[in-house]
Parts: sequence; structure tokens; C-alpha cells
Amino acid sequence: MSKKATSKTSTTDTKKTKQTPLMKQYNQIKAKHPDAILLFRVGDFYETFGEDAVRAAKILDITLTQRANGAASKIALAGFPHHSLDNYLPKLVRAGLRVAICDQLEDPKAAKGIVKRGVTELVTPGLVLGDNVLENKKNNYLASVYFYKNKKYEAVGAAFLDLSTGEFLAAEGEYSYIEQLLERFAPSEIIYSKSNKKEFETQVVRQGSNFSQFAIEEWIYTTNFAYEKLTKHFGTASLKGFGIESLHAATIAAGAVLYYLETTEHHEKNHIISLSRVEQDKYVWLDSFTTRNLELLVPMHANGCSLIEILDKTVTPMGARLLRKWVAFPLKDAKPIQNRLRNVATLVKKDALQGELRSYLKEVGDLERLISKVAVARINPKELVKLRDSLEAIPPIKDILFKSKMNELEAIGEKIVLNNEILQKLQNELEDNPPLNVQQGTTIKRGVNKELDELRDISSSAKDFLEKVRQREIIATGITSLKISFNRVFGYYIEVSNAHKTKVPAEWIRKQTLVNAERYITPELKEWEEKIVTAEDKISSIEYALYHNLVSEVAKYVRVIQQNAKYLSMLDALCGLAEVAMQNNYSEPEITDNNILEIREGKHPVIEKLLPIGEQYVPNDVIMNPESEQIFIITGPNMAGKSALLRQTALIVLMAQIGSFVSAKSAKIGVVDKVFTRVGASDNIAKGESTFMVEMSETASILNNLSDRSLVLMDEIGRGTSTYDGISIAWAIVEYLHSLPNAKPKTLFATHYHELNELKNDFDRIKNYNVSVKEVGGKIIFLRKLKEGGSEHSFGINVASLAGMPKEVVLRASEMMHHFETNKFAEKDKKTLQSAPKNTFYENQGSLFGSQTDPALEKIKDELLALDINRLSPVEALLKLNELKIRVGK
Repeated sequence: MSKKATSKTSTTDTKKTKQTPLMKQYNQIKAKHPDAILLFRVGDFYETFGEDAVRAAKILDITLTQRANGAASKIALAGFPHHSLDNYLPKLVRAGLRVAICDQLEDPKAAKGIVKRGVTELVTPGLVLGDNVLENKKNNYLASVYFYKNKKYEAVGAAFLDLSTGEFLAAEGEYSYIEQLLERFAPSEIIYSKSNKKEFETQVVRQGSNFSQFAIEEWIYTTNFAYEKLTKHFGTASLKGFGIESLHAATIAAGAVLYYLETTEHHEKNHIISLSRVEQDKYVWLDSFTTRNLELLVPMHANGCSLIEILDKTVTPMGARLLRKWVAFPLKDAKPIQNRLRNVATLVKKDALQGELRSYLKEVGDLERLISKVAVARINPKELVKLRDSLEAIPPIKDILFKSKMNELEAIGEKIVLNNEILQKLQNELEDNPPLNVQQGTTIKRGVNKELDELRDISSSAKDFLEKVRQREIIATGITSLKISFNRVFGYYIEVSNAHKTKVPAEWIRKQTLVNAERYITPELKEWEEKIVTAEDKISSIEYALYHNLVSEVAKYVRVIQQNAKYLSMLDALCGLAEVAMQNNYSEPEITDNNILEIREGKHPVIEKLLPIGEQYVPNDVIMNPESEQIFIITGPNMAGKSALLRQTALIVLMAQIGSFVSAKSAKIGVVDKVFTRVGASDNIAKGESTFMVEMSETASILNNLSDRSLVLMDEIGRGTSTYDGISIAWAIVEYLHSLPNAKPKTLFATHYHELNELKNDFDRIKNYNVSVKEVGGKIIFLRKLKEGGSEHSFGINVASLAGMPKEVVLRASEMMHHFETNKFAEKDKKTLQSAPKNTFYENQGSLFGSQTDPALEKIKDELLALDINRLSPVEALLKLNELKIRVGK
């Protein structure tokens, strides 16, 4: 190695022969976890060194110092007390870091030489069990993604694990489907094969989601290795029972998750009892654009509000997490939707029963996470008490469900299993108010263990004995200020002030001299000290063993308690939906088999709740029948409510298919299988994509994935380019949506291009609507009411005036608008539009040039046929199209 290269190495690599034994041990352990922050236990502190210390000090806001690393080098150092781990660890994990916790594996007092140390846990953003890191109402998923490809088979597989609950899921399909899952599950961490680095960076990372990523060796992502890992863990001969036997990509992704658990020292996995397949056919297609645009789970602005925030009236964390999944994955099968709606309707009608259920549900803790902590032996005494209290609330809940005499509720009650045996054991053995740590106080009740009770008697009687000794010696010596206390260095002692030290008996042994006093010991005190200390050590040992035996007994009920948690969370979610329906006066939607959408007096569920006090949301009807009213062209000024109308229509449909009552007077909904939105403007400058490019990409995704039961919402398509380009694109898109041979997707198309109103004259399933306004004295009043017929004005100048635009600008704009309307957009332009070429998307496609034999046209035809469309970017395609258009015109 050159001198120059040597000078750039870290201080931990220099003068290795002179490193301290501690630093040698540190470097050996650190070498095994180079990608993690290593918290190295030294006495009562967790220390970090070198680059780890620099990063930790900045994130944790702790002091960065230096320490000697041998005779001639120093190394950065930063640390914190070991008992503060729960305060500092979350900050490191939330910063997206992997943290290796290195503990002392032996008692320092008994160690010969350097204390043995080792990594006891590797905490990563996706593998967390601590409540101080986890969010109660959100799952914390680790995701594994694998791009599988061979000559016969090509797919992308994904697996999702929430270690804190034991939920384990797998899926497989085209990347567009996996992308949807990543958006909706929002994993904290994604692992992938090093062989997939290119695919991962070009497809997964481009989403810009906030997750940590970690690449692992490609040999782990192999079919045989993954299959064996999964079958061995679940104790099965095959994966047929999990529905992924033939899904190679999903199997490989899931197997890698189990391997990753082992490498991060998470060896206890007994709470991961099943693997469920996420089936694409069960849920509404919601691409990442739509999930974000509709603000289903996360608001687009810091001070905004999402749909889940409006719907979530749950009283348990596990109920909140389940409802979140319902919102992320609306159903598209009518029967389960109707079943949920019947349950909600029952709870709405029986509001007293619902209130009684919720009162007991409030007593139920986070059963999913509590029982997972039991399974991995990481539950503390206070959490075990919460688990016991949760089990105590289950019998009355089951009784209420049976007494309801409602089939839907009784069906849930039948699936809840009582845990009387383990509940009774917890009630009999566990103290009601134990300490946080089993070694910090009384955890086990009296009467459980005879020896423990006797030792506690000795320990408690010691205080009485010591007080009797003190009183006796005061009388014997006449030293009224005499005290008996305890010191870790030399145990129990008698303290006498200097004023009385002449009265001290000769048989007392002086142990310590203070400024104003002397401390003595006696054979009698030493004898009792041994009894007391021995008793307390035995108490600690026996209580620790009894507690962990109790936890082991509870662990036998992991599966049944997880099942109860599943149905209690379902009940909580249903009660919450009933509560929100009653509070907001929502109505029960009718789910139909036809493809008609009929919403009467619909409202935007979020905007309605955010309006100032006294202001009423203006409801609107949306009635669509693909056979007669497939496409709505909606015009009207900015701020009139077009975007809100589009969004509320989609939200009402999705609320219904979640199983919720809806924000409308009534709703009849033919089940929708896909919802697409192209609403709002955004860009992706980091990837070189302008606002218009993003708009075109999102629109292309919609047009390439349509079905007959799709609901499409498009707002201001084509506004990011020139006027004529924009109108042409918008016009062509509407024609395309109307002319699909095998699908008639219901479409709401909001636009400022009033020229599109002309489409109604040529297409029988296109209808014009406008969001009405009233103009009074040059000012506009937004009526926010949807009316039939197109609008010819956008009132943009009026809106500019309302926004506070300088008067001079407003007046000049009015003059220019009058000029353009008079001279450019005359009546002849309407005639030009009416005589525009008719749609030929699916008619006469082979006769684009008719029977023309013009050499120039033939040359253009040859160029068109020679074009490799797949190699053209969208911008290049538009430029080429424009060039050919000009040449055809000539």
C-alpha cells in the first residue's frame, strides 16, 4: 500500500500492534457489522468509536470526545448510560440506521482479563420490537423484493413482515402490482439481492419512498434455499397450504426475510405462525399516484388530513392498524363488502350495544404486540399485567356478542376463544402493580412459592431487627444520635458523631473515619448482613425464574391469543366505522352487481370535516351509466370545486368498498375494480422529469391498465404544454376512453378547455357538466353545484383578483382577454372544431392514408412504419408527430 493510501486509513487501523485489548475486541466485533452503528457496552455505558461516534454524537446530540487507542493514536468517542438505551436507540433507528447492540456476556467481577462481549441484537428500521420506536396505529414492515427471471418465467416477488405482530405476507406479479403494495404497506426497510441492484435502483428507489435499504448476498435469493427455510420454520412438507407453492419469486422473497432475521440475532420466531398470500384479484387496483392523490393514508401537505384520520374511531392499536389495511386495500368482491356493511349497520342500529362493546374494548391492550413479546421472551412485568387485563376483558365481550341475537355479531363471538386457564394463572401469580424490571421489586404474589415467601419474611424482618439493635445500643451507650445504615463497600455499619466517640464500646470495630463521624461494624451486624444479602440474592433469583416460567406458560397460548386479537381488532374496526357513521350522519351504500354509479347528495368526507364552523359543504349528485353517461366533461372556474367533486366521487366509492357507510344521502355502487386519478401538478426534477412529463407518465399508466369497471378521474390534462398541444392531447384521450372496444370506464374529466364540450355532439356517451358560479357586479360567487351543460368561461381573471393580484394587472388582463376572444376565438373556430377529423382509433386503422398515392405521403407512411416506438421517449414522439403533421399539411 502506498504512503498516500496509508495516510487515508482511519485511526482504528493505525499502529495495530499497540492497540489496547479493549479496542482489539471492539474492532473484531465491528468488522462483523460494518454497516451498523455498534453500541459497545463498557461498564455502565454504551460507547461508540470512530465514525460511529461522529454520526451518533450528531444524531443523539451527545458530547464527542477522544480516547487513547494505544501509544500513539486517538479515536473519536461518544457514549451514554446503559439504562438510557430506550431513550437513545429510537433516535438512531428513526434516522434510518442499523444498530448492533454489543453487551457484556459475563460478570465483569468474575472475568479473567478482558470481559467477553458479543452482539445480542441487531436493530434495523424494519426489525423493531420497542414501543418507543413503533407507532401504535401503524404496522412496521420489513419488505423483501426479488426480480425473478429465466427463460420460462418472469415476475417480481415481495414479502412483508411485521416482527412486532408476527404478520407475514407474500405476493407476486408484475412490478406495477408490487409497486402498489410498496406504496400501501409503506415498509420501513427493504432488503434485496445484490444481483438485483440495477432493477432495485431504477424501479424501487425511483418512488422516492422513505425507507432504508440493505442488499444481501445473492445466494440467499434462490428457490431451494428459500423453500427449505420456509418449510423448516413452519414445520410443513410444502408451501401449498400458504398458496405460494408455485410462486417462485414470492417464495424466494419470503425465505430471504427469515434468513435476515437470523443474521440480525432475532432467533425467537415462534409468533410468526403463518404466511398469507396477498391476492391481487381480491382488492381494488390503486396505483401509487391514486393512493397519494386521494390522500387515503397520508395527507399531501403537512397541515392536511387523510381519509384514515376521518374514519379512525378505533379504541385499540390493533383495531387502528386493521382499519388502516382496510383503507389501503378496498375489496372488490361484493359478498365480503356486504358482510362488513351488515355488521356496521347492526352496530349503528344497536348503538347502546356498540357503546357497551367499546367500553370493554378500551380495556384491551395491544394484544398482537404483547403476545409477540411473550413469544420472543421480551415482555416486562407491567406489559404482562396489561396482557392479563386484556384477557379479562374478553369474556364480557363474548357474552355481549351472543346476547345481541344478531347473526353477524354472534359469528364473531363464536371465533373468540376464552383463555380461562392461563388467565387464572396470571391472576393468581402476577402482582397487580409490579416494577418495570423483574429484578427491581416484587413481581410474583405471595403463596406461589414457599421458599420465596420465607426469604421475603427474613428480608422484611431485617428492618425490624436493625431498629431493635439501634434502640438497644442507644440505651447501652447513651449515644442518642447513633445510626445504623448500609454501604455497598463494607455492608451494614453503626455511625457515631465525633462528639460521642469516647462512648463507643471497645468490641466495636472501626471501619471508616469521616470529617464529623466514625463508622463501626460488629460481629452481630455482619451475621445479619449475610442473612439479609443472601436472602435478597435468593429472592431475586427465585422471582426471576418464576417470572420466566410464567412467561413460558403464556407462550403456549400464542396462536389462540393471536386469533382472539384478530377478531377483537375486526370488532374494534367495525365499531369505529359505526361510530363515525353516526357522528357524521353517513348512509349505508347499496352494493350492486351492475356497473352503475348513483351518488345522491355526496360530500367530500375530509373537506366537510375541515370547514370553518357555520360553513356548510354543498352536496352534489353523480349518476353514471356506462351505457349512456360514461364520460362527464366538467368545466368551470378554478376554486369552483371541480377537483373536490372528482376526489369525493372516488372516496365515496372506496369508502363503500372498504365496508364503511358513505358521506352521501344515498349511494348505489356497482363494484369498481380499479380507480385511477390524474389530479394536481407535481414534478420529479431529480429524475429529470418535468411536471408535464409526470402528468403524461401518470396518464399513460391509466390508459394502459383500464378495465370495464374502472373509475377514472382526470383533472386539467394537457395544461403543462402549449394551448393547442394541450387541447389535442385532452381531446384524443377523451375519444380513446369512449372508443375502447372492450371497456367503458366511468370517467370524470375536469378541464378548462371548453372546446372539449364539442365532443358531446359526436359521442353519445359523453355528457357535459359544469360547476356553477354566479357573477354579480364583476365579482363571482362560487355555488359549487354540479349542473348539466358546459361552461364557456373559466373566470381566471376574477380568481386572480380574489387572490390579491394588483389592480393594474387585472385590468390589463381583462383588456387582453377581450382582444383574444374577439379576434382569435371567433365563431369560425367552433366550426373548425366541428369539422375536425373523426376518431379512428378502432375503425379503418389500416387505411390511414386512404387510397392516396402521393409520393410525399407514401414517404411519410414508410417513415411511420419504420419508427421503433419503444425506443422513443414521450418528448421525442411528440416532436416527431408534430414534424409529420406539418409535412402532411404541406
